[in-house]
Amino acid sequence: YSTMDLVPQLEHYANSLPRQMMRSRPSLETLRKTFEVVEIGMDGASTSDSGSLPGPDMGNEDSQDPNIKAPVRFGWIVGVMVRCMLNIWGVILFLRLSWITSQAGIVLTCVIILMSVVVTSVTALSISAIATNGRVVSGGAYFMISRTLGPEIGGPIGVVFSFANALACALNTVGFAEVVRDLMQEFDATMVDPVNDVRIVGVITITVLLLISMAGMEWESKTQILFFLVLLVSFANYFVGTLIPPGIEKQAVGIFGYRGDIFVENLTPNWRGPDAGFFQMFSIFFPAAIGILSGANISGDLKDPATAIPKGTLMAIFWTTISYLGITVTVGSCVVRDASGNGSHILLGNNTDGCVGLACNMGWNFTDCIQSQSCVYGLANSVKVLGQVSGFYYLITAGVFAASLSSALGFLVSAPKVFQCLCNDKIYPYIIFFAKGYGKNNEPLRAYMLCYVIAIAFILIAELNTIAALISNFFLCSYCLINFSCFHASITNSPGWRPSFHYYSKWTALFGAVISVVLMFLFTWWAALVTFCIIFFLFGYVNYNKPKINWGSSVQAGTYNMALSYSVSLTGVEDHVKNFRPQCLVLTGPPNQRPALVDFVGSFTKHISLMICGDIILEQDRKTRPQDATDSLVKWMNKRKVRSFYTPLSADNLRAGSKQLLQASGLGKLKPNTLVLGFKTNWRDSAPESIEDYINTIYDTFDSNYCLCILRMMDGLDISDDLEFEVNQGFEPDENVENQDQQTNEEDTGRRLITDDMSDEGSSDQIKTVFQNDQGKKTIDVYWIADDGGLTLLVPYLITRRKRWHKCKVRVFIIGDEQNMEEGRNEMLALLKRFRLDVSDVIVMTDIEKQPHPKKYVKKKKKKKKIFYLFSYAFPVGSKFINYKKKKKKKKKQLLSYISHNFKLM
Repeated sequence: YSTMDLVPQLEHYANSLPRQMMRSRPSLETLRKTFEVVEIGMDGASTSDSGSLPGPDMGNEDSQDPNIKAPVRFGWIVGVMVRCMLNIWGVILFLRLSWITSQAGIVLTCVIILMSVVVTSVTALSISAIATNGRVVSGGAYFMISRTLGPEIGGPIGVVFSFANALACALNTVGFAEVVRDLMQEFDATMVDPVNDVRIVGVITITVLLLISMAGMEWESKTQILFFLVLLVSFANYFVGTLIPPGIEKQAVGIFGYRGDIFVENLTPNWRGPDAGFFQMFSIFFPAAIGILSGANISGDLKDPATAIPKGTLMAIFWTTISYLGITVTVGSCVVRDASGNGSHILLGNNTDGCVGLACNMGWNFTDCIQSQSCVYGLANSVKVLGQVSGFYYLITAGVFAASLSSALGFLVSAPKVFQCLCNDKIYPYIIFFAKGYGKNNEPLRAYMLCYVIAIAFILIAELNTIAALISNFFLCSYCLINFSCFHASITNSPGWRPSFHYYSKWTALFGAVISVVLMFLFTWWAALVTFCIIFFLFGYVNYNKPKINWGSSVQAGTYNMALSYSVSLTGVEDHVKNFRPQCLVLTGPPNQRPALVDFVGSFTKHISLMICGDIILEQDRKTRPQDATDSLVKWMNKRKVRSFYTPLSADNLRAGSKQLLQASGLGKLKPNTLVLGFKTNWRDSAPESIEDYINTIYDTFDSNYCLCILRMMDGLDISDDLEFEVNQGFEPDENVENQDQQTNEEDTGRRLITDDMSDEGSSDQIKTVFQNDQGKKTIDVYWIADDGGLTLLVPYLITRRKRWHKCKVRVFIIGDEQNMEEGRNEMLALLKRFRLDVSDVIVMTDIEKQPHPKKYVKKKKKKKKIFYLFSYAFPVGSKFINYKKKKKKKKKQLLSYISHNFKLM
């Protein structure tokens, strides 16, 4: 054999590996064992050449079926940059940017563009940080948010983001259909009417785009490349057109080429209309910048998402920003705001008297239309300025087609991909049907059809102004959560947050999150409220159902940080009587074997104070204890909704284990101050050593300055027959359960039953105890015999605060004499009033000195000899001490007789 250790490999640390099984590294137990010579078996199996221990066959990760083609994977240019640029460039670029420039002026339009870029750039930095912090698979923005903030936030944003992409697909399709309709009207062609023409063209267009998408990512990518080339040609056509000297026709519509006076005139804003303003223009332009997540949304189809997403997204933002700024400056330098389009309005000579407008300096008189506000051309009036400025008008029309169709196709692909990942996570019910993938690229064809149906539904409505506001808010909400994810992951200081992309800041991420929320309300406040209502509803559903998902989110890291910080800060807080809470260390053993004891303590500690279930594992039980016993018992308590910690401890005997728990349990001020254990009902049949351990445990409790609570169930419901019990009897009798327990004891009398009571299908999984029932209008009797500090009264008060106990009345019994009975009762009532405890009655026990019933005395007499022997064996003392104990024992019998009598009357 070889003495070399196994070399670390990536497969040993990956959570999931597609198309191959995980490889497991050797466990600590394996490394601790002495090397063993592995002989060649009779079947010819042998160790590897290196001599390491043979492992399970995980398959050859490089071997693939030659008949199956490898899935298509894209690099950062085609997969991210081109895709993001196509989704960022939309119809707003060609149909609204020139109009925004006329309203806001060149300076404020550039400010609007740069403000939008700030939001998208900060979000892109956050995306880059999250994408490079581990492996990113399919799901894009949803995957990043959910794996960072957990399913509670990831689930709602996955639904909203998928729906927003589907609506954005419908909007871009309608935009394309409207351009086609306008083009048809120029040639006097109409199918039905303007509204239905948009619907017909929209349905046909979305159907063609669906067929392209379902053909596979390879065909979709080729189509996007074609659209990208068309857009580049249309841009070149526009910029070349600005350099061509304008003719009479162009001058008539307000195009005069590059002129300094036009540039200066268009620098400042000229708001027109009742709704004109900076933020109105900002809200109109911002949807032209929301396509930055298109590359991340197909992260499962990228060769290297960690490299492609940061590089491609940031480059796309850079080039689209340059194009927006370039078009804003050039169109503002070439075109005046108002023009009539009438070639006869040219000035003859140099006489400009009475002429209004900047065009007068260029030999044109547009005074009539300016004064009557009837101009139909110019920056402020026409949405076709870019086409009129360009060298060839219909190339700009082709660019509009390419921009709208590429955006629609991009959103049509993104929505199903994100929704498929959401369905695979099984956060919401009844949607797993859409998770199924087909083909080598695992295409979500069912999700494609769902997106297609949603898009057609909104295309047929044809009233999308309201929905458009929702879409912008949905995307801004996504940006907000992406930035907050990056910020939250950074401030938690989790060792697992190690992004390889370092050009980000937690404060810029926080700024991006805040500004996204602000913009949501500035754009459309009611749409922002609708968005947050949807998010909160979906969040509440996930938070209520609590899916069994653990992604190592930053929320978990933040919870740990808060708990650690608060625990440390508590160490500097001095104790005060008003803040006293019974923080209980409960000697339950395995909690599932003493459910009544667990439920009793949980009834007055839940949401109030600390509860620790201590399990002392004796030496003889250690070998038979399952390895996953701790996890199983914690799951049992969580399923029972018990707010408690579970602390197993190995010890030689009960006293040693309890002493260690008394000394070491807790953390700082979160330390138990009360020991709770069950009454030892089988003390007559137990060994003297066992009784001595039990009593010494009580003494150790007082020595450790702990309070003590011993629970004894009446009418046979004693849940603590023996602290080393085999079967728990602290629950309501059930014949089926009782028979199962007897059969188990016969088969294996020495084994402590742990995992049998925690199976999801077992009948004894969650045994109901009396403390889980609604108690109704019962009475809680408190026998305050000695002044023990008030814990005897505090526990009943805390219990009655629970819903199932709040109708119960509390009676307090005290010891007194007949002569001063009323005085003692009044004093106790005054004391309880000072304690602010609601007590129904105070009863003074005056007959406590009476002899107990003779029959009960005779019944116990038979055991007297054995009892005396046990105590003599365990505690060798003198006759004086024995006489003292006899008197005390007699008084306890009298008290027991009184309590039993009251119990029977109840």
